[in-house]
Amino acid sequence: MASQQPRPPEAPTTIRALTDDLLREIFLRLPSLPSLVRAALACRAFLAAVRSSPAFRRRFRALHPPPLLGVFFDPDGDEMPSFKPVLRRSDPGLAAAVRGADVCLTRLPDSEDASPGWRLEECRGGRLLLRSRKTGQIAAYNPLTRAMHLLPSPPDKKVRHDCRGKFIHMDLFLLSSDEAPGSFRVVFVCHDKSRLRAAVFSSGTKKWQVLPWSHAAPAQPAPIKYWLRIGTQVNGSLYWSHDKHAYKVALDTATMQFSFIDLPEDLKGQGHLYQTGETKDGKLCIVAAVEFTLLIWFRRADADGAERWILDSVVPLESEVLEATEGSRDDHEKLKVYAILDGIVYMSTFEKFRDDTRLPCWFLSFCLDTRRLEKLFHTKSDGHVYPYIMAWPSSLVGSNNASP
Repeated sequence: MASQQPRPPEAPTTIRALTDDLLREIFLRLPSLPSLVRAALACRAFLAAVRSSPAFRRRFRALHPPPLLGVFFDPDGDEMPSFKPVLRRSDPGLAAAVRGADVCLTRLPDSEDASPGWRLEECRGGRLLLRSRKTGQIAAYNPLTRAMHLLPSPPDKKVRHDCRGKFIHMDLFLLSSDEAPGSFRVVFVCHDKSRLRAAVFSSGTKKWQVLPWSHAAPAQPAPIKYWLRIGTQVNGSLYWSHDKHAYKVALDTATMQFSFIDLPEDLKGQGHLYQTGETKDGKLCIVAAVEFTLLIWFRRADADGAERWILDSVVPLESEVLEATEGSRDDHEKLKVYAILDGIVYMSTFEKFRDDTRLPCWFLSFCLDTRRLEKLFHTKSDGHVYPYIMAWPSSLVGSNNASP
């Protein structure tokens, strides 16, 4: 009987045998966006698999929300913004991202003398929007990539035209998209005694467009000059609470039209207690802190289909906060909410004065979905607070011809 011929050895499996679909399934199991960036940049095949699939990027964002890298503080005086990182030893990719970032903002233009520095206006899409306290020049700066865009100020004469009463500069906002990270818009908003106006700068045209004044807002308490509180951006719209009345001004940045929506009556004139933000699925919400209790409202349709505010839950957090911080009510006075981004509430303890000095406080996060409280870091609260969240890098986004 003839002996069987041995089978030839199988060809070794190489990385080239992995299809793009298999690579993307592997990448979904990485712990965070920084880890994905490092993996994708390892070779051209890995990068192509990520760049060619918007559907993969949507799945990755859903499984791995953009990570908080730290918090920028903008002091009330003339000092430059400062940065406090969030240290997570379980993910070295996050630490590496922070180490490589220009969090000291060294690329910003500087004066030869000791002139006032730059004021931080907003933090969105991985960029900081800053304004020179001396010249009024505007900068959009990404500390991770060190990409800098210098913008002129809005045309003052055109913006002020047809102003009625006192002209008030309000806010600057930065609008961007994860699927078009190279482009952005900046929105400047002002008001007179009863109307609002917006001007829009496009990174594509590199020009400002000044829009018409809005219709008059509902009745104002006279003679009030600053009738709107600091605004916030939520899922493509901008919102400002009235300082005295129970309504909000809204600006839809797709249509650039102003409108007015109601505010829970309990929050009338209480703008210091709450912040407006977005849930994980981009819905409008309000979170107020009363001592150590969070009150959470969602904007939803009622039985008649009309949009209105609904008090969803009241969440006592005193015991959890004291346990997490290992503190006591002798140390912590209350909670203060700073921002609500992607369903995460960013807040801090508000410390009591001791020997005429306010003590350092604990910065915390609270997830609206899981109701999980997380301790971030311990530091002095210095002015305005801006969580810095890593954006999807432009190097990982393909062209418009990419596959679904």
